[in-house]
Formats: sequence, C-alpha cells, structure tokens
Amino acid sequence: MNASGKRRILVIKLGALGDFIQSLGPMAAIRKHHAGDHIIILTTRPYERLARTCGYFDDIWIDKRPKWYDLKGWQSLRGRLNAAGFARVYDLQNNDRTSLYFKLFSPKPEWSGSARGASHRNASPERTGGNAFSGHVQTLAIAGIESVGIDRLEWMDGRDDLPPVPSPYVLIVAGSAPSRPEKRWPASHYANLCGRLVARGILPVLLGAKNEAKTLEAIHAAVPEAWNLCGHTEIFDIPALARGAIGAIGNDTGPMHMIAPTGCRSIVLFSKNSTPSRHAPLGKSVITIQKPDLADLRVDDVWRAFELQQEESSP
Repeated sequence: MNASGKRRILVIKLGALGDFIQSLGPMAAIRKHHAGDHIIILTTRPYERLARTCGYFDDIWIDKRPKWYDLKGWQSLRGRLNAAGFARVYDLQNNDRTSLYFKLFSPKPEWSGSARGASHRNASPERTGGNAFSGHVQTLAIAGIESVGIDRLEWMDGRDDLPPVPSPYVLIVAGSAPSRPEKRWPASHYANLCGRLVARGILPVLLGAKNEAKTLEAIHAAVPEAWNLCGHTEIFDIPALARGAIGAIGNDTGPMHMIAPTGCRSIVLFSKNSTPSRHAPLGKSVITIQKPDLADLRVDDVWRAFELQQEESSP
C-alpha cells in the first residue's frame, strides 16, 4: 500500500507484440477491477509506449531481464519488487522467467498466474490450448475478474501528418520478422492479388518495416498503382489506417494483431510454422487460411475468401 492508502498492484507483461496486444483487454479488465488501486506494469522497453498510452497503469517499470549470472541484477530486482509492497500480482507472461520472479518475493503477495504456489493459480492445460487472450480470461476468472473483452485499440491514433488514403482501400501486410521467412506468402502472389484489387477499383496499401522493403518494393514494381507505405508508418498509425480500410490481407505477423481488433475485415495467411487456433489475431471478422508451405497457397483461394468476406459483411 502506498502513501495515499491505495493498494499496489503489479501486472507483468514482457512481450511479444502480438501477445501484448492480446493482453490489452485483460489489462483493461484489471484496471476496472482495481479502479481505486495503484497499478504498475513491469514490461520491456519496446512496449513502454503502448503501456503508457493505453491509460491502464499508474506507473511503468522497465524490466532489464537480468541474465542468470547477473547476481547484482537479480538482487536489484528482488529488492525493488519486495520494497513495493504489492498486494497482488497479475502474471500475463506466464513463463519460466516470471515463475522465477514469483520466487523472489518474501512474503508472497497474492499471485494470479501459472506459477507453482500461486494463490490464484491456473494449472489447467486449457490455459495454453488456445490463444493468449483465452488463457488470460480463464486465469483472471480464478482471481475474480469477469467480463474480459477485446481491446479495440481506439486509444491508438495515427499521426496528424499521415496523408489521407483514398477509399476504398485494403491493407496489405506482406512481410514478417526477418528470422521467419517461412511465414511469408510469396511477393509475386501478393502482386497478383494487388492487381486484382486495382482492377476492382480498390487501392492496395502496403505496410511494413524497413527490413521488409525489398518485398514491398517488388510488389509495388509489379503494381505501381499501389501505395507503398513501407517505413513511413509507426505502430500507432496501423489501427488508425485499419479503421478506414475495407479489409486487410497479411501474413501471421505483428501488424495483423493491430489491425484485426479494430473490426477491420482481416484475412491472415498461415504456414505450418504457426497454429491459427493459438496465434490468430483477435477480431470480430477474421478469416485464417493455412497451407503447410505458403508457396502452395493459390491467389484464387485468397481472392475467393476476400470476396466472400466482403459480401458477408455488406449491409
């Protein structure tokens, strides 16, 4: 409890982007449940802005993630955790590292998570049987928090200097993490798809980071009518663009997790290297298509899914 008499609550969420986005709804539910308490999030530097801007926390702590041999780092973390006097901890990471963090506490606060010995432990195999969001819903229910919804990211606004995109348009997310090329549908297939969109009077808008530039440049070279925004958007621009789009088509990668929750009609392409039931983005209108090797996924199949989704969503 702090000087104002408020209980101190800790939420732990270290990454990664898709998982962090799926945790925002649970974070909002924790905020509502502890409306009068002081809530701190322990996260990592890449997610500091998300944690600060969402409005669900009173303070942000950055986890330096000490290595196993960093004795001073572990002592510092232990001292900080115990000095804070947390009444309850919500572990939304639930991995080996955060189970170690649970052991650092003396005495132990109330703990919601999967750590052995936690007061509100979720040891059910169903916790990891689906996506991260569903697991959090199950775990928070044990701690007395119900009515957990998907965060639609309405608090994420695009920059004022982002040029307006002519409607109608579809977002194209053709990249992935550089270490995961097997999660990419071929650029030539995306180019074919973009050509079909242009022929229908729909503007393809290519999104991606600078390390995906070659892929997006290849698509743009084949379909110069497309808008190539590679490297020209930041993370908070993506939901803003999604709110104006008639759809989005992309690989199993972070930006799709920021597009689908807005309600944008989304089609996500999966290879054998990830599982839709566990890794698909949240949203009210999400279609997943999976092929063991994405090179074998036909453009006709994706185009048919796009047409059906647009027809079903029409008023």
